[in-house]
Amino acid sequence: MPDIIATGELLIDFTPVKAPGVENAVCPNPGGAPGNVAVQLARLGVPAGFIGKVGDDSFGHALKNCLEENGVDTANVVVDENVRTTLAFVHLNKDGDRSFTFYRDPGADTQLREDEVDKSAIAGCRVLHFGSLSLTTEPSRTTTLSLVKEARSRGKIISYDPNWRPALWKDAKAGIAAMGLGLELCHVLKISEEELSLLTGTDSIAEGTKLLHQKGVILALVTLGPDGCVSSLKGQLRHHPTYDVKVVDTTGSGDSFWGAFLSQLIQNGYDVPEKLDSLTQEELQGFCRFANAAGSMCASKPGGIPAIAGREAILRCVDETEVLETDFRLM
Repeated sequence: MPDIIATGELLIDFTPVKAPGVENAVCPNPGGAPGNVAVQLARLGVPAGFIGKVGDDSFGHALKNCLEENGVDTANVVVDENVRTTLAFVHLNKDGDRSFTFYRDPGADTQLREDEVDKSAIAGCRVLHFGSLSLTTEPSRTTTLSLVKEARSRGKIISYDPNWRPALWKDAKAGIAAMGLGLELCHVLKISEEELSLLTGTDSIAEGTKLLHQKGVILALVTLGPDGCVSSLKGQLRHHPTYDVKVVDTTGSGDSFWGAFLSQLIQNGYDVPEKLDSLTQEELQGFCRFANAAGSMCASKPGGIPAIAGREAILRCVDETEVLETDFRLM
């Protein structure tokens, strides 16, 4: 039985590659933020499961097989012959940062119905993780919110990633409103600096995280790219620098970061919401150090899931890689 279940999109990322004599060459890689999180968890020894839908096509079968090969429970991965698997084309700038073009109208990930899910998995898990892409359209929006509320009512930790992809929303106002629903349902949150500003209306990390805690978020981690992350626990802010690696492709690095962080929570006994209040700043610093190393290792290789590192590589990064010096100041 999975300890942590991720629900949401499984898709194929077409990532740019260099090919002699070929312009705009791409390589298909398995991806989707919640799927990436589940794989990172499994590679770190956490029993992980996935709830979602793929198309009955070569891409969908490849995605399901990928999860299984990485030890992720796929009992709740539905294969639907009536819709196709979502595709995403990744565009990288010179710094390795990316933007996306989606082929998803509709994509299989958006078509998961509540009656297709075996909710006994929710009863048996300790953490349910979800992202905002499941909230972009129906029926996945209703299904996802129902699963989250079910898990929360059973005393499970709810993890949320408001993954801002403007191309998938009707407009920014609708996207912000829907993404905000997750803030009032989660206990632990991964959020980028851009997303924090978008959802709280302030560019101040201190003010933004204060508003998150007022909504009920117990622990928030604000990701800052090369500046690492800032943790906010019970109003206490702390900056955690990341590692100095050569960035090749940031696809999946935030998901790797979050999967690694969740692994630290669950493997150190923080498996119910009430225990999160007893997390110390020293423990949190160690968890963030490990998570930053996981994200750094992922960013040092191309692709999403193929770039996700195991425990030995992550610990080697912690022990052998210099911390990246930046001008970041926590204000």
